[in-house]
Amino acid sequence: MKIVYLGSAAFGIPALEAIYAGRHTLAGVFTQPARPAGRRRDPKPTDVARWCARRGIPCIEADDINAEPMRQRVAACGGDLLVVIAFGQKISPEVIDLHRFGAINVHASLLPKYRGAAPIQWALMHGETQTGISIITLAQRMDAGKILAQRSIPIAPDDTFQTLHDKLAQVSAPLLTETLEAIETGQAVYTEQDESQVSKAPRLKKQHGFIDWNHSAEKIANQIRALYPWPGAQSVYVSSQTGRSWRVILCKADIVPCQNTPGDVPGRIDEDLNVICGAGRLRIAGIKPAGSGQMSFEAFARGRNSRPGDLFLPIERVLQGIGT
Repeated sequence: MKIVYLGSAAFGIPALEAIYAGRHTLAGVFTQPARPAGRRRDPKPTDVARWCARRGIPCIEADDINAEPMRQRVAACGGDLLVVIAFGQKISPEVIDLHRFGAINVHASLLPKYRGAAPIQWALMHGETQTGISIITLAQRMDAGKILAQRSIPIAPDDTFQTLHDKLAQVSAPLLTETLEAIETGQAVYTEQDESQVSKAPRLKKQHGFIDWNHSAEKIANQIRALYPWPGAQSVYVSSQTGRSWRVILCKADIVPCQNTPGDVPGRIDEDLNVICGAGRLRIAGIKPAGSGQMSFEAFARGRNSRPGDLFLPIERVLQGIGT
């Protein structure tokens, strides 16, 4: 088959590699335009564009894949199947219908769970112990297409967004290869999703990273591992000695098994420099102060003469001018 690939993010690179190295023809690659990034705001090509550049493969930047001039460029590829992975645009039926086998999408969850833009993060935040890859037909409702293939993997207790992202990206490549063979030979089975089991994974906002220390240690630990590096689980550290405060992102934390006692204040640092939560405590292992790199909590504490009674405050309180 002749495959036309639409993608932008690094998540799709293993699958793109599998298409390129396999027996099918990579007939065309389309990606999002380069966007300004960094302090100098220089245009930064997508991960897919950089992958193509390293291999000398033409890659077309599409600001609107559905616009008529771009639709004609897709048509000129003469593709049999459209493969869409982390592209970032909705694909019109007119573009899909250019391909005799239609279009398929690789999604990082076990659909119908976690439809949306951030399935990996929401699975981690909700404390799931299993997730996986779904390959579906492209539908006009987000992630609602028919399922062609799925493969599950366990979520390890120490998995973060990045580690789980990389595991799922690797799992997607052989599963896509198997699915391409099933489509070409007419053996693919198209299964409707169970709408009664749908859950959502909406696009993340900075506010999703604001820590509420009244939540349990387990919930906050899941938030931390799900949201680093972006938007980051955020709080404000306040010195009880000087009153100085630092906005920080928590990068890694371990749950300290213990029972809360009367008088415990969520967010306060205890005698062992652990953080009291609504239920249980957290030992901070990695922290990133605003404007600095990631460091151990021990290094952070030494530099600020941390002591019991120091406090992590919710971002919302600080933004409202309360507490500092």
